[in-house]
Amino acid sequence: MTHIAIIGECMIELNGAPFGTMTQTYGGDSLNTAVYLARCAGDNVAVKYVSALGVDAISDGMIERWQHEGVNTELVLRDTTRQPGLYLIQLDGQGERTFLYWRNRSAARYMLQHQDFAKVEAVLVKVDMVYLSGISLAILPQQDRLRLIELLGQLSQQGVEIVFDSNYRPALWCDADETRECYRQLLEITDLALVTNDDEHALWGDSDEEVTLARLQAVGVKKAVVKMGAKGNYYQDFTTGFRQKISTTPVEQVVDTTSAGDSFNAGFLAGYLQDKDPEQCSHQGHQLAGIVIQHKGAIIPKQATDAISFA
Repeated sequence: MTHIAIIGECMIELNGAPFGTMTQTYGGDSLNTAVYLARCAGDNVAVKYVSALGVDAISDGMIERWQHEGVNTELVLRDTTRQPGLYLIQLDGQGERTFLYWRNRSAARYMLQHQDFAKVEAVLVKVDMVYLSGISLAILPQQDRLRLIELLGQLSQQGVEIVFDSNYRPALWCDADETRECYRQLLEITDLALVTNDDEHALWGDSDEEVTLARLQAVGVKKAVVKMGAKGNYYQDFTTGFRQKISTTPVEQVVDTTSAGDSFNAGFLAGYLQDKDPEQCSHQGHQLAGIVIQHKGAIIPKQATDAISFA
């Protein structure tokens, strides 16, 4: 069995119209990937989530649900002074979303300062892969970001594969220069980068996917996936020079694009961690994302994905 640790934050999600009907659930880019990966990879991949929550009833309920989804929560720290963050999703007529966040004092923001984080570090040395996103970095205080990148560098030297989804959210950073410098440091030790063309254009000014791939190669990334939505994705292995463009079938009725990239990552990694070829991994990612965006919310009902198995 392959073991992956996914680092990040999960928040309480409110989904609906302000001053109207609201649905309460939970979500967060890294947790979304963890749940969908646990659902579709079966017993071949053990998924551990690394984060921090409070000791309140909502935190208890979140952990119980994650365990029910098959996500290992032994590395979710409990903070007696803080609670989960919260976000609100608002959708337009085309299913595109905007977010409002309340997360500055969330438990996950301070997970590296938790007295038990050393126990997390001891476990991370033993996993096969560590996955994180740009949001996983953005929520942390600056010194904690540097500490996390240093830790990941040490893990990489010990043979742990590092996977990074750049997932750029400008509102979480002081400015773009800060983001670019932080990303450069992490990309230097990244084995597999999972990026989106829109984010790369917004942060780096990349004019197309060729520019993105060239930049990732120059900084030291070993393999990369550039996600292009309905246009499919590129895959490139810089160590061998192999490159492939993989197409997808666009979804006719998009309900909510929340978690589209997160679920693609889960489907792709479900194949990657089982040594499937890049085309098959990509098709798995597109298939899973295509189902997810036909439902509301970051994590859709389990019965909607029960028919998918990438084991």
